[in-house]
Amino acid sequence: MLKEIIRMAFSSLGVNKLRSFLTMSGITIGVFSVIGVMTIVSALRGSIETGLNMLGTNAFQFQKSPTGFSNGNNRKFRLRRNITLQEGQRYQRLMEGTAEVISLELYDFRIVTQAVHENRKSTYGITFGGGNQHYLAANQYTVDTGRNFTDAEVATGRPVCVIGSSIAKALFPTESPLGKTVKVSGQTYTVIGQLIERGSSFGGDVDNIVIVPITLWAMQFGNAERQSLNIGSQAPSQEVYYETIDKAITAMRIARGLKPEQENDFELFSNESLVAQFAKIADVVSSGAFVISGIALLAAGVGIMNIMLVSVTERTKEIGIRKSIGARKNSILTQFLIESVVISLAGGVAGILLGVVAGNGIAMMMSASIIFPWLWAGIGLLVCSGIGVGFGFYPAYKASSLDPIEALRFE
Repeated sequence: MLKEIIRMAFSSLGVNKLRSFLTMSGITIGVFSVIGVMTIVSALRGSIETGLNMLGTNAFQFQKSPTGFSNGNNRKFRLRRNITLQEGQRYQRLMEGTAEVISLELYDFRIVTQAVHENRKSTYGITFGGGNQHYLAANQYTVDTGRNFTDAEVATGRPVCVIGSSIAKALFPTESPLGKTVKVSGQTYTVIGQLIERGSSFGGDVDNIVIVPITLWAMQFGNAERQSLNIGSQAPSQEVYYETIDKAITAMRIARGLKPEQENDFELFSNESLVAQFAKIADVVSSGAFVISGIALLAAGVGIMNIMLVSVTERTKEIGIRKSIGARKNSILTQFLIESVVISLAGGVAGILLGVVAGNGIAMMMSASIIFPWLWAGIGLLVCSGIGVGFGFYPAYKASSLDPIEALRFE
């Protein structure tokens, strides 16, 4: 009997294909919205450790404002004094013997430029900045050929540079870049090192980079009103990591000339804080997706109930004939519930597939890994089943409760 009931349910759905398709499309949209967002979020969470692991092990960094994930009160941070190179150098002296690596970094991201060698040019928008001899270690770069800056080159500001693999491929496709000159923003530098390729992170090419000694950068492009120093530090081990952070905050306050009653006018972040900030953003986005999809699914559920009530009305005489020749109330109820659940599940499956494809497409554009959110897909199917049963029960009950005599007389 059950097999026959299922066959009849599918046969009834096939009679009105367009109506069934339009009804399930509401479920598809609701499921698509939440599955798409959760696929993106899950893919980014899976890549977060490598994508944000830019500071190295046991590392932390000071800068003027919070990271891009948490800008907070923008006006408050804009009014802060920039961290100067002199303050960074004082911090460096205070932390000698405590931190294993201290990297000083200067950028001006308003400078949109390219690297040039003879008639060859790199793409626009390269990362161009100044760093000291610890810049590469603090930012997880490794020299492939050539060497890093020496203490003397940083102290005297010699016109040398270290370039990423993307710059080397663009400017020196068939020769070694070592000893050659490149011109960036009107200044000429001699290449002393090429970095090992790292690939891309969140859609950005981390190998499209030119770094010069920070003292030289400060002389050529220094503007205290436009640039603020980034200071990267690395603790000797995990055991003294938090102790090193406490000493670093004290040293930073001294370097900034803060009084005991004044609050910190700088921000500290680490890999852990970046992950935590991303998680907060992801939670907000996920909550928004749940609200939107919940509204869409509620509307789709009402649509299913409406269509099933219309179907009951259209098939009243059919129901009366079936009941008059022995069809039981439970059989009628089961058939209409199956029709409702099939419509809901079909829409859910379509929404899951579309959401996974769209979510992974966006994740690939951001250089994140491709995943299939099995947990959320399972939850989506359960929710769709619940919608099919919940919103289809009343029409099914109404159909099963029809009086066969009255149903036969219906026109």
